[in-house]
Amino acid sequence: MKNDLSKQLPFSLEAEQAVLGSILIDPENFKEVANFLTERDFYLEEHKNIYTAMKLLYLDMNVSIDVVTLINALVENGTYDERSGKEYIKKICEMVPTSANLIDYANIVKDKSILRQLIEASDRISEAAYSEQESTEDILDFAEQEIYGISESNMSKGFVSITELVTRTYSKISEISRNPELMSGLQTNYSKLDSILVGLNKGDLVFVGARPGVGKTSFCLNIAQNVAYYGKKTVCIFSLEMSGEQLASRMLSTEACIPSTSLRSGKLTDDDWMRLGRAASKLSECKIYIDDTAETSLSMMKAKLRRMKSVGLVVIDYLQLMHGEKKTDNRVQEVSEISRRLKLMAKDLEVPIICCSQLNRAVEGRKDKKPTLADLRESGSIEQDADIVIMLYRPEAQDQNQNQQNRAQVLVVKNRHGSTGEIEMAWEGQFTKFTELTGIDAPNN
Repeated sequence: MKNDLSKQLPFSLEAEQAVLGSILIDPENFKEVANFLTERDFYLEEHKNIYTAMKLLYLDMNVSIDVVTLINALVENGTYDERSGKEYIKKICEMVPTSANLIDYANIVKDKSILRQLIEASDRISEAAYSEQESTEDILDFAEQEIYGISESNMSKGFVSITELVTRTYSKISEISRNPELMSGLQTNYSKLDSILVGLNKGDLVFVGARPGVGKTSFCLNIAQNVAYYGKKTVCIFSLEMSGEQLASRMLSTEACIPSTSLRSGKLTDDDWMRLGRAASKLSECKIYIDDTAETSLSMMKAKLRRMKSVGLVVIDYLQLMHGEKKTDNRVQEVSEISRRLKLMAKDLEVPIICCSQLNRAVEGRKDKKPTLADLRESGSIEQDADIVIMLYRPEAQDQNQNQQNRAQVLVVKNRHGSTGEIEMAWEGQFTKFTELTGIDAPNN
């Protein structure tokens, strides 16, 4: 599909000429635009060539830009002959009275360039859709990457001095010391866990590992509820195994302290109904959104999250049910790809992501059944990509010789930002709820 030839691609002749003229008037101002304006941002070919010649002189050859050096460079690369070059260079110099508005001119050129890039990307997306040679999912991913690529390529991020960074950091530490609630990371509302993690930070990839039946889904839902209710944040949950209704039932059971079996049977006392009503009201205040699409890819997750506003936390249940974008018979390699893309997604969206993960069966055959990093199933690069790894261990669930009813251990086995440690918690299985114990836990730093 081609552009409608009756439509003129967006560009501003005057702005392009003004940028080049402003640089000729005051060549030192070139450094003000060189970090974000490229030759491809100019629409006219001769303007691309002039700007390229300016970059060559100023950045590569360390030669001052003036009419003589510029014309010489343009003649050498075949853009102009000396006579026509002088005429055009003189013209663009005369049309700009001052270089004071160079940044404004450059922003106009940049904006027009982005619009043209969007039109070109739209054409490529249309061609892919019309051809029907790829799956719909692949075309959606292609479309997302095309648009996202434009956004990424036009973001400029230069050097920041250590002086400025230290000043910012010192100021932030001072504010936190005066008001601990300003702690940078999201609070799980489990005080002992937060003291080790110092909150969940933007871009963090967190894996919660446990054997089946230990409570990794419940633990992550508990954190999701806390972040949404106490932290007033938007939480998005991708459930690849359980339905949205099942998760809602679990959260109601947790909040109302009513056994999940009672909710499923509907056999509730008057007091149960009152607590259920209060729990439903409380949860309804939370900005929790659940997607229970069983077969979903990371690209689809990312597209859905981009449409949400101000996401504070993402929960994915669980890793072993996910599939990579590329089909492969090597499951370890596939999980490694998923893990890496999860980390990139957390970083790109600037949001912490918690992902549940199963553990290897090997842990069951050991005398000490307390899990370690090595027990992550199909681990691949999980250990490398994760910022935080939390293991859940319930002695009575995993070791019949243990007699520690309703006890759970939360093991922070990796923490890129700080210490690791162990926390003793209570496990109320009938409510699928983890609660803190006071005076028992002693993290190992």
